Amino acid sequence: MSETVRPAFADRERPLLSYGIPFPAAAAEHVTKTFGASRVYVICSGSLSRNTDALGRLTAALGPEKVVGRRLGMQSHTLWSEVLQIVEEARKAKADLLLTLGAGSLTDAAKIVALALGNHVQNASDLATLAEGPSKRPQIQPPTIPIISIPTSLSAGEYSNFAGGTEDRSHRKYSFQAPSRGPQLVILDPELAETTPDSVWLSTGIRAVDHCVETLCATKGTSPESDKLAGHALMLSGGGGGHGCVFQRIGAIGSKSWYWPSGHGETSCILLPAVCKYNARHNANCERQARVRDVLLSDPVVTEILQLHSSSSDTLDLGDILDLVIRELGMPRSLTDVGVGRDKVDGLAENSLHDRWCRTNPVPLTDKSQVLEILDMVL
Repeated sequence: MSETVRPAFADRERPLLSYGIPFPAAAAEHVTKTFGASRVYVICSGSLSRNTDALGRLTAALGPEKVVGRRLGMQSHTLWSEVLQIVEEARKAKADLLLTLGAGSLTDAAKIVALALGNHVQNASDLATLAEGPSKRPQIQPPTIPIISIPTSLSAGEYSNFAGGTEDRSHRKYSFQAPSRGPQLVILDPELAETTPDSVWLSTGIRAVDHCVETLCATKGTSPESDKLAGHALMLSGGGGGHGCVFQRIGAIGSKSWYWPSGHGETSCILLPAVCKYNARHNANCERQARVRDVLLSDPVVTEILQLHSSSSDTLDLGDILDLVIRELGMPRSLTDVGVGRDKVDGLAENSLHDRWCRTNPVPLTDKSQVLEILDMVL
């Protein structure tokens, strides 16, 4: 086998994609030759470190002397307290490269850590000055330490410069934006991806569907070209791979701004159909939703699911079809399914309104009662 290295996007030099050779060999090659690094801090999935030899293989390939620090496991939604622990350890170790081995929360952590290291962050108060909000400092230095990501899910955070992190006390999720930077290199390895539990693979696949549906249903900020790409991606995630990779993301309002113990993918499973239903109920983007519905109905996987449930497409809207697909995958469809009761709903609604994506919904969400209307659909 030979390695392929190319830009992930046609209009940007970074991130680079690497695939075709085992991830340990690719990481060792690029740490030295692409980045000239010799002091690597590794942020590794807890399950990968416990249940596979992935971290050992990576360490052996890099050379143990180059791995100057390790973080094994992080909670979902990237807690500030854990980010600050990594910042302190990476600073003391004089790390010159961050490497993530695992899924989305680790990638967001690395982005925030790199930004924090570049701006001399010491504590939560300092970190708050880098996040979007009234405390954001006027001048923020861009990160200088590069990131390599080796993902094991379909959440795709490694292709973005933005990150989200949750402040522990308030459980509010904050956005970190420019001049933050995403990974400079993404290493893809299908053999490593096979170690990902089905529930994580499928739920993050729905998160990717969520991104496609969000683009196709948006009433602003899209173009014929972006619609074409999103429609093509939606079809690839369905018929192109069968149930194994069926569908990827809408409810940015769910997966980005609300904190609960579940992973990002599960928030999309729960909220994607509900947000579609809410927007249709308020006549916000019905024409665009109808077009996405037709795209899904042209997929043989979707039509098979409808037949299994004896459902007629004539009576189903986009939210209904997405609901059936997600249920067929065995993914959670309610807050109760993921251990979130009615006592948490009020706080979720309040925190969601801090997120800018609520205001870009086809029905701008500016009042708690609007969010509660959506949450009531999934209790």
